[in-house]
Amino acid sequence: MSDKFDVDAPTLNRFVMKNTKDPELVILLNSLATSFKLIASAVGRAGVAQLYGLAGEVNSTGDDQKKLDVMSNDMMINALVNSGVCNVLVSEENEEPIVVPADKAGKYCVAFDPLDGSSNIDCNVSVGTIFSVYEKKEGSVNDLLRSGADCICAGYCCYSSAVELVFTFNGGTVEGFCLDPTIGEFVHTRFNMKFPSDGGKRIYSCNEGNFIHWDQPIKDAVDAFKNGIDGKPYSARYVGSMVADIHRTLLYGGIYIYPADKKSPKGKLRCLYEGIPMALIIEQAGGIASTGFFEGKIGRVAELTPDAIHCKCPIIMGGPRDVGVVYDCYKKAGIDTPSL
Repeated sequence: MSDKFDVDAPTLNRFVMKNTKDPELVILLNSLATSFKLIASAVGRAGVAQLYGLAGEVNSTGDDQKKLDVMSNDMMINALVNSGVCNVLVSEENEEPIVVPADKAGKYCVAFDPLDGSSNIDCNVSVGTIFSVYEKKEGSVNDLLRSGADCICAGYCCYSSAVELVFTFNGGTVEGFCLDPTIGEFVHTRFNMKFPSDGGKRIYSCNEGNFIHWDQPIKDAVDAFKNGIDGKPYSARYVGSMVADIHRTLLYGGIYIYPADKKSPKGKLRCLYEGIPMALIIEQAGGIASTGFFEGKIGRVAELTPDAIHCKCPIIMGGPRDVGVVYDCYKKAGIDTPSL
């Protein structure tokens, strides 16, 4: 038998069934994976199929929708509604929640950003999908307005030189799957993903165009990264697609910063389908997912309880070494700071 072919491919479905013994959760992850494959195909053919440009509409938070935003959203909604295991859906692209018809309803509620970083689509920069999963309690949108402690599964899919799915179950490990185009399946390729034990590469990632709006401890921390910790300056890397920036931070080390500021006092990223799912992944990979100084204290993103489906939150995510630099700047400013 040729060693070029894996006769026992460790697929996504197999992993979920082995670790949960829950057929409905297998169906849910399979439906999500199907939508990721469809989106990956559309992203890969965007130029040829003339899918670049605006769709002429705005989404729930007032952002201009790209053609691929609309297509990706439709692909995810269709896959999840018809999976038979979903009850309520929340998408960044829809102002109101989507209640699955009773004859197709199941026990899971899913929140998602179908195409994160879509402002980068037209210049062919990495984009991705982010999702979080909750179990039904009431069968209403309130089932999704819960903290990260109640999130049973979270993940993201990155569309780039390869299509990679990274996800975790609450209390579990962080696992990575790569789409093998020859068999059309996500195959297990990264096992028990962890931040580098030594902190990894010295990289800080933030939109420095907002520098003048930041509070002083954040300014001081970014200046410290640029001027060097222990005589070693950090490199700046900022893609502008959260999935791409977080994926690099998880694999290489470093820190990703999108804090609350004078312009956006509640932060810029969406809590339910950006902040909480990424926080679950970061923390279970050994990192820190902090709000920074927000609403009078420094807390964990995973402890936030969304008060609306499209509410926002600030984010400081990275390894303990680098988040510690930010915390030290808060301490110097006299702000009570949690231990790492």
